This record gives sequence, structure tokens and C-alpha cells, in this order.
Amino acid sequence: MTVATPVSPPPTTGSPGRRVVVTVVAIQLSCCLGFFSVMAHLVAHLRHDLGLMAGTAGLILGARTGLQFALLLPVGALTDLIGARRTGVLACVLRAAGFVLLGAAEGVGALLCAAVVLAVGGALYNPAAQSLLAGAGPAHQAGGFAAYVTAQHVATVAGPPVGLALISLEPGFALLTGAAAAMWALSGALFLLLPRAEPRTGERALPFRDVLPGVRAVFGDRSFMLFALLTAPTTLLANHIMTAVPLLGFAPGAATLSFCVLAAVAAAAQPFVAAGRRGERPWVLRAGLVCAAGTFFVLAPLDGTELGPLMLAAVLNGVANGLIQPSIFQRVTRHAAPERFGSYYGVMAFCAGMFSFAGEMAVGRLFDLGSAGATVALVGVGAFALVAAVGTRGP
Repeated sequence: MTVATPVSPPPTTGSPGRRVVVTVVAIQLSCCLGFFSVMAHLVAHLRHDLGLMAGTAGLILGARTGLQFALLLPVGALTDLIGARRTGVLACVLRAAGFVLLGAAEGVGALLCAAVVLAVGGALYNPAAQSLLAGAGPAHQAGGFAAYVTAQHVATVAGPPVGLALISLEPGFALLTGAAAAMWALSGALFLLLPRAEPRTGERALPFRDVLPGVRAVFGDRSFMLFALLTAPTTLLANHIMTAVPLLGFAPGAATLSFCVLAAVAAAAQPFVAAGRRGERPWVLRAGLVCAAGTFFVLAPLDGTELGPLMLAAVLNGVANGLIQPSIFQRVTRHAAPERFGSYYGVMAFCAGMFSFAGEMAVGRLFDLGSAGATVALVGVGAFALVAAVGTRGP
């Protein structure tokens, strides 16, 4: 089932929606296991194996994030046009190729090439998967997204230790990225198991001429655009801890443990937010942003040896992710018509990605200035979270 060509469910059963949810959750588990097994150890690989400066590592990480989310502006609308199933297959093929390139790359140019391919694949994947969930029907949306994000957090718990085990074998990082590529290839095959959607009588997939007006309509939705701008820091808040912890000097074992704690806490928060669509309540998002701010305020004075404060930061970030991600999804589904979900998601994620790209670049430069610069960078990230929490209003 796709957003671009919705399927009319049988009048007596909700099984098509359940089938979509189960398949998308399985895809998410496979994709995220591959992704987080690599990302948890990528900074250490760039810094220690390849000898890159923090600013250069930040450029590569920021390029992937920035390009991925920049592409969501057109790709979200493209998903509405060609359908989520085909978009998802293409995403998985590109992500698999990107991880193979990443494992073979040794210079900055090759690393940036791998980052571009990974970015394009990631840009295609997110609107495809979330459009499928949004099109599964109101009875399945909240619970389906909760299961989807929980699968991500389960993979976040399992991914770092799996990556640690693989990277210790020969040929090390190349073996790890090869395994990640295989997981994304499996996910592409799972997308193919989804039924081909057929338009209802009298309906067609969105023609190309309707895509740009759809994006313009999103920009014309002032309430949604205000929400998208205020929540722009959320991607940086969710992802930057995986960059900051290794750069602060924590050992791989401590970093892996913190990421596992983060993911477990986030997964535990999902049922609370999914129940009764609590994510649409403004206080849920505000609470998540305040916890995200606390994460970086706790990290700011650390020097890579304090395990207790690191675990506290992981718990705070886990609560933040558990509250923020489903809240944003539920708020988007409230604003967007089903056939325009990809466009709305694309615009929102574009704003978040541009903020994340700029933030990663600035933070990387500040870390190169030493401990004082690192402290300023982390306090600044936390301050952005507080500003977003103060400005966030109801739908």
C-alpha cells in the first residue's frame, strides 16, 4: 500500500494495514541494525584508523546528514508520485552500495562520495517507510509508528555490539560495512513483498504537474511551517550524541554501552506516547526537548572518563528520542492529507536536516579548538533544544 496510490481496505478486515505495518517494522529492524552497527564506530574509524581531524570527520558526517535531508524536499513529493514501495526498493539499493563504498574508502574524496550515496538512499528511505505507515489507516498509524520506532531502538541496542564484534575480525571495518550492505539488500527484498497498490475507481497516482503545487501548499500552511521551523533542531539533538561521545574521548566500550542504554530507554517510552495519540499533546514534545537539552548540558563538562554522567546523558537522550519522534510523526499526520504525507514530511525533514548540517559543521570546528570549544559546542546544542521547547505550541 502506498500513499500515492491508496488501496481501499476490505470492509470487514484491517489485515492489509497490519500486513503493511509488520513488513515495514521488519524492514526498519534490518535497516537500522545495519546502519547503527556502522555509525556507532564510524567516528572512531575516521579518527583513529584514517587519522582525520575532528573538523574533517564532521564535514563527512555533516555532508551525509545535510544532503540527505536537503533531498527530502523533492524526494518527499517524489514518494507521493511514484509510490512508497518503489521508492523504498531504490533506497535500499543505494544504501547497500553506499556502505560498500564506505568500507573501501581511504581518502576524503572517496569518503565524501560514499556519504553522498548514503545520503541519497537515506533520503529515499524515510519518506517511503513513513508514508506506508501513514497510509495503513488510522487504526494502525499510532501503534504502527510506535512499533517502527521501537524496532529502530532495538537495532540501536543490538547494532553497536554487533559492530564491535565484526570490527574486531579481519578485514575489520570493511567486514562491518559489508554486513550492513547485506542487511539493506535484505530490506529491499522485503519492500518487494508489499503488494502493488491499485488506485481506487476514478483515482490516479499524482501526476508530475501536481507535485510542485503540493510542496507549495505545504509552504503555505503557516501553522505547519512554524512547527517545522521550531522543531528543526530535533535531528541534531537525536544524532549528535553519537558524534559527541567518541569525540569527548570515551572508550569504544563505554560509548557502545551508552548507545545501548539510550536505545533501551527510548524503546520503553514508545508505548506511553503511542497510547491515545499522546504525541499530539504539546507538553509531550516540550518534555522531550527539555530532556534533550539536559543531555548536552550533562555532556558538556565531561573529559572521557566519567562513566556515571555519561549514562545519565544516555538516559536523558533516550527519553528525549522516545518522546520526540512519535510526537512529530503524529503531528505531521494531523496536518497532512494522506496523499500529501510525503510532501509534508519532506519539508519538515528538510528544515531539520539543514539545521543538523550547519550544527555538525560548527560543532566539529569547535571540538578542534580543545576542551573549551567542546564545552561551548555542547552547551550551544542544549540551548537550541530549550529554545525549541519554549516556542513549541499546539497543533
